[in-house]
Amino acid sequence: MKIRVATYNIHKGVSAIRSLPRVHALKQAIGLFDADVVFLQEVQGRHDLNAAQYGAEHHGQQHWPETAQHEFLAGASRHEHTAYGMNAVYDHGHHGNALLSAFPIVHSHNHDVSDHAFEQRGILHCELRTPRMLVHCYVVHLGLFEGGRKRQTAALIEAVRTSAPDGEPVIIAGDFNDWRNNLSDELRHALGVVEVFDQIGSNSTLDELGRALGRKNAVRQARTFPAALPFFRLDRIYVRGFDVKAAEVLHGTLWAKLSDHAPIVASLSLA
Repeated sequence: MKIRVATYNIHKGVSAIRSLPRVHALKQAIGLFDADVVFLQEVQGRHDLNAAQYGAEHHGQQHWPETAQHEFLAGASRHEHTAYGMNAVYDHGHHGNALLSAFPIVHSHNHDVSDHAFEQRGILHCELRTPRMLVHCYVVHLGLFEGGRKRQTAALIEAVRTSAPDGEPVIIAGDFNDWRNNLSDELRHALGVVEVFDQIGSNSTLDELGRALGRKNAVRQARTFPAALPFFRLDRIYVRGFDVKAAEVLHGTLWAKLSDHAPIVASLSLA
């Protein structure tokens, strides 16, 4: 069985510069992934201020959707099934992680892994019923501080171990904020996962230059941030029970206008 997945931090549906609404453009762009399953971070479940400012029709188009962003974005393609994990709550709304799926979501649970009150984070676990078997998906957005990320990684490992029995396929994707690549080895050893670029290598121009110069670097993850000129390796897709057929970072003018992160798309085959 083949499955195509994508991960994308959508920056709450607004541009990285001037915070202009980008939800309608994001909906079209997500359709370009042609993905069966899309892992989203910084998804606005509700934002009363943006709804009030951008909700009025302009040239016949609503700037801000009336529904939650994950429900609105799912309408871009064949994603009939959605799940949302609310993490950060404030007076005028809330945001968190979401999963869009072409396969039925038979169970979902949001794990609170907030390390302190000022940075609310979660891990959204969804079980998908595919034609072959159950697939466990975990949407991840880890914190900005290294100590917190280590504790959140331990919580992620525990969540996968307790909810995805050995032998069942796993996909873990999202924004790890792990720019120094300190967490990959721990995830590989604890869960038996591989990152999608482990096998095929990054397609970054900087990484190609490094290989041409003969530098041996064990870091294979792709550069995804900032989207306008990706340099930092923040976003990842880890898999267990799948062969990685292809993986790429989507970058360029279109993606630079939509979010501060570039998306990753990968084609997998059930091992």
